[in-house]
Amino acid sequence: MPARAKRGGGAPLLYEEAGDLESIPARRPCAKSRVGIVKAGSIDSDQSPRLRLEPIGYVRAAAATKVQVARQPRAAQGVTARIELLPGRNFEHALEDLASWELVWVVFWFHRNPGWRPKVLPPRSTTGRKGVFATRSPHRPNPIGISVVRLERVDGLVLRIRDSDMLDGTPVLDLKPYVPYTDAHPAAGNGWLAEETTSGADAQPDDPVPAFTVRFEPLALAQAEWIQAHAGLPIGERIRATLALGPAPHPYRRIRRGADGMRLAVKEWRVRFTVLDRQVRVIQLDSGFRASQLAAGTGDKTLQVHRDFLAQWPRPPVT
Repeated sequence: MPARAKRGGGAPLLYEEAGDLESIPARRPCAKSRVGIVKAGSIDSDQSPRLRLEPIGYVRAAAATKVQVARQPRAAQGVTARIELLPGRNFEHALEDLASWELVWVVFWFHRNPGWRPKVLPPRSTTGRKGVFATRSPHRPNPIGISVVRLERVDGLVLRIRDSDMLDGTPVLDLKPYVPYTDAHPAAGNGWLAEETTSGADAQPDDPVPAFTVRFEPLALAQAEWIQAHAGLPIGERIRATLALGPAPHPYRRIRRGADGMRLAVKEWRVRFTVLDRQVRVIQLDSGFRASQLAAGTGDKTLQVHRDFLAQWPRPPVT
């Protein structure tokens, strides 16, 4: 049973199960913010202390699902969002002087992750699973995330930010200024990501994993443009971003090897591509629905888009 956030009589929210924080809409009245330690049962020991905390606000963004959001802030360059702090807590005073900083650390809670895994398969790993503490995976014992975002301005209790990799509704736990002289370590190593990549002390580190070049065949480009126009899905951008990380079969990125070659799944769409050295060639896009699914649900708008797509680019007959 999922944990429930207790509320009442001005008491702070108490999250009774590790790794689970229930998202509470910002428009609901909230009790005065407190942080404390309580004794409660845990999976390891009945004597383990439990933290209790409350969000200070929530992220409001266009990305509503995990597959829509960038994996890291650097991959989200230009993506706008806002952080709405909760009223009635003197946060107006807490925000004073923050606008003078260009970058801000956002400490938040991965509210869509009900549990954690000691070993995970990061999108860029080519050597198998890694210990979760050696990765940036959201599946953590305490699902706390940190992101550096660009602060554009502060409007009352609303922070306008850019380069956001957070989902809509993400609970925000804290804000801190990014201080370059103490926070930046450009010459730091890249751990298991690379053996030898380093950068100069005055430069932003290069991505330790060289990106693959992704090229669209004319047919695939026309199909991607059609899907964006009719389904509102920027599928071309999604294909480029995913395959540039690496086209090897990977469950996290929904890449697999099929009978007709390599395939990528993007929501309900399927993408066929080939790989030569570090060049990825996108051949064709297709609906992920079977013919029997498309024949049913005649009032479904999503299915109708797929029917229209196949009317334009029919599948070859099955022999």
